[in-house]
Amino acid sequence: MIKHIVQWNHRANFSETEKKENAEKIKRELESLKDKIDGVVSINVIINPLATSDRDIILDSEFETEEALQQYQTHPEHVRVAGFVKECVQDRVCVDYQL
Repeated sequence: MIKHIVQWNHRANFSETEKKENAEKIKRELESLKDKIDGVVSINVIINPLATSDRDIILDSEFETEEALQQYQTHPEHVRVAGFVKECVQDRVCVDYQL
């Protein structure tokens, strides 16, 4: 099992309302990938971290294998969603590890 965690901050040029709307869409779109891509065990997107956090949006996901993670990253549905995410966020931080 592979754990894939990604964290971002909102781009500063969005209003608070736009940030909230973007985060909700990011959550909805990323979490929908679980049912569209083989090998995804779970996807959870956190858009309301505590004020003590250093990041605004957190993707916490698990994959059956490292190969499944690689397939997810190149899958057309993920590429589509990632394009939207990149328009809305900055400061991407990622960690992958085996459970």
